[in-house]
Amino acid sequence: MVLRKIAHIGHPVLRTSAAKVEPDAVRDDATQALIDDLIDTMRDAQGAGLAAPQVYAPVQICVIEVTDNPRYPYKPNIPLTVLVNPEIEPLSEETFENYEGCLSVPNLRGVVTRHARVRLRALDREGRILDGDFSGFTAGTLQHEIDHLHGRIFVDRVTDPTTLTTWSEFDRHHRAAFLKRADEIKARFHPSPLGPLG
Repeated sequence: MVLRKIAHIGHPVLRTSAAKVEPDAVRDDATQALIDDLIDTMRDAQGAGLAAPQVYAPVQICVIEVTDNPRYPYKPNIPLTVLVNPEIEPLSEETFENYEGCLSVPNLRGVVTRHARVRLRALDREGRILDGDFSGFTAGTLQHEIDHLHGRIFVDRVTDPTTLTTWSEFDRHHRAAFLKRADEIKARFHPSPLGPLG
Protein backbone atom coordinates (compact mmCIF):
# COMPACT_ATOMS: atom_id res chain seq x y z
CA MET A 1 0.00 0.00 0.00
CA VAL A 2 1.29 3.44 -0.99
CA LEU A 3 -0.47 6.42 0.54
CA ARG A 4 0.10 9.73 -1.15
CA LYS A 5 -0.19 13.15 0.44
CA ILE A 6 -3.46 14.87 -0.46
CA ALA A 7 -3.18 18.47 -1.66
CA HIS A 8 -5.31 21.00 0.22
CA ILE A 9 -7.19 23.99 -1.12
CA GLY A 10 -4.77 26.80 -1.89
CA HIS A 11 -2.16 24.59 -3.54
CA PRO A 12 -1.79 25.52 -7.24
CA VAL A 13 -1.99 21.89 -8.40
CA LEU A 14 -5.71 21.90 -7.56
CA ARG A 15 -6.20 24.78 -10.00
CA THR A 16 -4.33 23.09 -12.84
CA SER A 17 -6.09 21.77 -15.93
CA ALA A 18 -4.90 18.17 -15.99
CA ALA A 19 -3.30 16.65 -19.07
CA LYS A 20 -4.96 13.83 -20.98
CA VAL A 21 -3.35 10.41 -20.78
CA GLU A 22 -2.32 9.00 -24.14
CA PRO A 23 -4.38 5.82 -24.76
CA ASP A 24 -1.25 3.73 -25.34
CA ALA A 25 0.12 4.92 -21.97
CA VAL A 26 -2.85 3.81 -19.88
CA ARG A 27 -1.35 0.37 -19.19
CA ASP A 28 2.19 1.65 -18.57
CA ASP A 29 3.71 0.73 -15.22
CA ALA A 30 3.81 4.36 -14.06
CA THR A 31 0.14 4.93 -14.87
CA GLN A 32 -0.93 1.69 -13.21
CA ALA A 33 1.13 2.55 -10.11
CA LEU A 34 -0.56 5.96 -9.91
CA ILE A 35 -3.98 4.31 -10.16
CA ASP A 36 -3.10 1.87 -7.37
CA ASP A 37 -1.86 4.75 -5.21
CA LEU A 38 -5.08 6.69 -5.83
CA ILE A 39 -7.16 3.70 -4.76
CA ASP A 40 -5.11 3.11 -1.60
CA THR A 41 -5.15 6.80 -0.66
CA MET A 42 -8.90 7.18 -1.31
CA ARG A 43 -9.74 4.14 0.80
CA ASP A 44 -7.44 5.18 3.66
CA ALA A 45 -9.04 8.65 3.75
CA GLN A 46 -12.59 7.22 3.47
CA GLY A 47 -13.26 9.26 0.36
CA ALA A 48 -15.95 8.51 -2.21
CA GLY A 49 -13.47 9.39 -4.95
CA LEU A 50 -10.06 10.88 -5.59
CA ALA A 51 -8.59 12.61 -8.62
CA ALA A 52 -4.93 12.54 -9.62
CA PRO A 53 -4.40 16.31 -9.18
CA GLN A 54 -5.37 15.84 -5.52
CA VAL A 55 -2.18 13.79 -5.09
CA TYR A 56 -0.03 16.25 -7.07
CA ALA A 57 -0.29 14.37 -10.38
CA PRO A 58 -1.97 16.68 -12.92
CA VAL A 59 -3.25 14.01 -15.31
CA GLN A 60 -6.83 13.07 -16.19
CA ILE A 61 -7.34 10.06 -13.94
CA CYS A 62 -9.76 9.63 -11.07
CA VAL A 63 -11.06 6.74 -9.00
CA ILE A 64 -14.47 6.30 -7.40
CA GLU A 65 -15.77 3.81 -4.87
CA VAL A 66 -18.61 3.91 -2.37
CA THR A 67 -19.11 0.95 -0.04
CA ASP A 68 -21.39 1.97 2.84
CA ASN A 69 -19.18 5.02 3.32
CA PRO A 70 -19.67 6.51 6.83
CA ARG A 71 -18.82 9.99 5.53
CA TYR A 72 -21.60 9.75 2.95
CA PRO A 73 -24.20 7.27 4.26
CA TYR A 74 -26.82 8.50 1.79
CA LYS A 75 -24.77 7.69 -1.32
CA PRO A 76 -25.61 4.49 -3.20
CA ASN A 77 -22.77 2.00 -3.35
CA ILE A 78 -20.52 2.26 -6.40
CA PRO A 79 -18.02 -0.52 -7.19
CA LEU A 80 -14.40 0.51 -7.61
CA THR A 81 -14.25 2.40 -10.88
CA VAL A 82 -11.21 3.94 -12.59
CA LEU A 83 -11.78 6.76 -15.08
CA VAL A 84 -9.12 7.89 -17.53
CA ASN A 85 -9.76 10.99 -19.68
CA PRO A 86 -13.42 11.16 -18.57
CA GLU A 87 -15.91 13.39 -20.32
CA ILE A 88 -19.35 14.16 -18.97
CA GLU A 89 -22.44 15.51 -20.69
CA PRO A 90 -25.67 16.64 -18.99
CA LEU A 91 -28.68 14.75 -20.33
CA SER A 92 -31.27 17.26 -19.12
CA GLU A 93 -31.59 20.63 -17.44
CA GLU A 94 -32.83 18.95 -14.26
CA THR A 95 -30.64 19.51 -11.19
CA PHE A 96 -30.52 18.64 -7.52
CA GLU A 97 -28.83 20.17 -4.49
CA ASN A 98 -26.20 18.17 -2.66
CA TYR A 99 -24.20 18.84 0.49
CA GLU A 100 -20.66 18.10 -0.67
CA GLY A 101 -17.34 17.75 1.05
CA CYS A 102 -13.84 17.08 -0.28
CA LEU A 103 -10.63 15.49 0.94
CA SER A 104 -8.80 18.57 -0.38
CA VAL A 105 -11.01 20.91 1.67
CA PRO A 106 -10.79 19.41 5.15
CA ASN A 107 -13.71 19.78 7.56
CA LEU A 108 -15.97 21.79 5.29
CA ARG A 109 -19.25 21.05 3.51
CA GLY A 110 -21.54 23.17 1.37
CA VAL A 111 -24.54 22.91 -0.92
CA VAL A 112 -23.73 22.43 -4.61
CA THR A 113 -26.16 22.19 -7.52
CA ARG A 114 -25.44 19.21 -9.78
CA HIS A 115 -26.95 17.88 -12.99
CA ALA A 116 -29.37 15.10 -12.14
CA ARG A 117 -28.65 12.97 -15.23
CA VAL A 118 -25.39 12.72 -17.13
CA ARG A 119 -23.65 10.65 -19.77
CA LEU A 120 -20.11 9.52 -19.00
CA ARG A 121 -17.46 8.54 -21.53
CA ALA A 122 -14.00 7.46 -20.38
CA LEU A 123 -11.37 4.74 -20.51
CA ASP A 124 -10.92 2.24 -17.71
CA ARG A 125 -7.53 1.17 -16.34
CA GLU A 126 -7.20 -1.42 -19.11
CA GLY A 127 -7.85 1.19 -21.81
CA ARG A 128 -11.36 -0.11 -22.55
CA ILE A 129 -14.14 2.33 -23.36
CA LEU A 130 -16.68 3.22 -20.67
CA ASP A 131 -19.94 4.75 -21.88
CA GLY A 132 -23.04 5.01 -19.72
CA ASP A 133 -25.81 7.19 -18.32
CA PHE A 134 -26.05 7.92 -14.60
CA SER A 135 -28.32 9.88 -12.31
CA GLY A 136 -28.78 11.19 -8.78
CA PHE A 137 -25.93 10.98 -6.30
CA THR A 138 -23.89 8.76 -8.61
CA ALA A 139 -24.05 11.49 -11.26
CA GLY A 140 -23.07 14.04 -8.61
CA THR A 141 -20.04 12.01 -7.54
CA LEU A 142 -18.87 11.78 -11.14
CA GLN A 143 -19.22 15.54 -11.63
CA HIS A 144 -17.33 16.29 -8.41
CA GLU A 145 -14.33 14.14 -9.36
CA ILE A 146 -14.22 15.24 -13.00
CA ASP A 147 -14.28 18.89 -11.84
CA HIS A 148 -10.91 18.23 -10.18
CA LEU A 149 -9.43 17.37 -13.57
CA HIS A 150 -10.31 20.87 -14.78
CA GLY A 151 -9.03 22.82 -11.79
CA ARG A 152 -12.37 23.18 -10.03
CA ILE A 153 -13.23 22.47 -6.40
CA PHE A 154 -16.72 22.06 -4.98
CA VAL A 155 -16.52 25.40 -3.15
CA ASP A 156 -16.42 27.10 -6.57
CA ARG A 157 -19.94 25.80 -7.16
CA VAL A 158 -21.39 26.81 -3.78
CA THR A 159 -23.75 29.64 -4.75
CA ASP A 160 -24.98 30.34 -1.21
CA PRO A 161 -22.02 30.74 1.16
CA THR A 162 -24.33 30.53 4.18
CA THR A 163 -24.58 26.77 3.50
CA LEU A 164 -20.87 26.29 4.27
CA THR A 165 -20.44 24.34 7.49
CA THR A 166 -17.92 22.26 9.36
CA TRP A 167 -18.65 18.54 9.56
CA SER A 168 -19.56 18.72 13.26
CA GLU A 169 -21.97 21.60 12.72
CA PHE A 170 -23.44 19.80 9.71
CA ASP A 171 -24.12 16.79 11.93
CA ARG A 172 -25.63 18.99 14.62
CA HIS A 173 -27.80 21.33 12.54
CA HIS A 174 -28.25 20.08 8.97
CA ARG A 175 -27.79 16.31 8.80
CA ALA A 176 -31.35 15.23 9.64
CA ALA A 177 -32.98 17.54 7.11
CA PHE A 178 -30.48 16.66 4.41
CA LEU A 179 -30.87 12.91 4.93
CA LYS A 180 -34.61 13.33 4.43
CA ARG A 181 -33.97 15.19 1.16
CA ALA A 182 -31.41 12.55 0.21
CA ASP A 183 -34.05 9.83 0.49
CA GLU A 184 -36.27 11.86 -1.85
CA ILE A 185 -33.42 12.30 -4.33
CA LYS A 186 -32.66 8.57 -4.33
CA ALA A 187 -36.32 7.69 -4.81
CA ARG A 188 -36.67 10.19 -7.64
CA PHE A 189 -33.63 9.40 -9.72
CA HIS A 190 -33.03 5.68 -9.06
CA PRO A 191 -29.28 5.97 -9.80
CA SER A 192 -27.71 3.01 -11.54
CA PRO A 193 -24.40 1.86 -10.06
CA LEU A 194 -21.36 1.94 -12.24
CA GLY A 195 -20.39 -1.47 -13.56
CA PRO A 196 -17.09 -2.75 -14.93
CA LEU A 197 -17.87 -1.28 -18.36
CA GLY A 198 -20.33 1.41 -17.28
